Amino acid sequence: MREETVEGQIQWILSYVQGGSADVWKENIMEELESGEIEYKTAEEFLMSLKKEFRGGEDKSVKVVELRKLEQGGRTMEEFMQKFKRATRGSRYEGRLLIEEFKRGMNGGIRRKLIEMENLPVFIKQWYKRAMALNRNWRESRREEERLGGKKEQERGAPKQEQRQNLP
Repeated sequence: MREETVEGQIQWILSYVQGGSADVWKENIMEELESGEIEYKTAEEFLMSLKKEFRGGEDKSVKVVELRKLEQGGRTMEEFMQKFKRATRGSRYEGRLLIEEFKRGMNGGIRRKLIEMENLPVFIKQWYKRAMALNRNWRESRREEERLGGKKEQERGAPKQEQRQNLP
């Protein structure tokens, strides 16, 4: 194989590239080589390109599955956002698709409030910022309701929630 031209070596390597998305990639590469759009100086350079194209395919799939399973649940938005960012690294999700996954994973109430806003965020960083602010406000209002709710019951002479449960 060493005596053959670089083009001959690449064609020999391509003869072993088969199945699924590899077939499509192979056709594209062959057309680009024939038209002169791309050129490789050595077969090793081509092999590096081949490995780069197909290396980590499983890693990307695992990242996508991890991302699709991720939900905010009882986490704060800050915690969810950090896990989300970690899961997106290496997933190749970006732009609109990334925003849709972020919206899908967040709690429904926050998602509804974000979508009902007048000026919808456009970029993922805007979604992060607004979602964190809404989540912080929601958690603060819940604490405030609990605090004030307990005061009102005490003022009326009603026992607190814990005390009511202990009553016969």
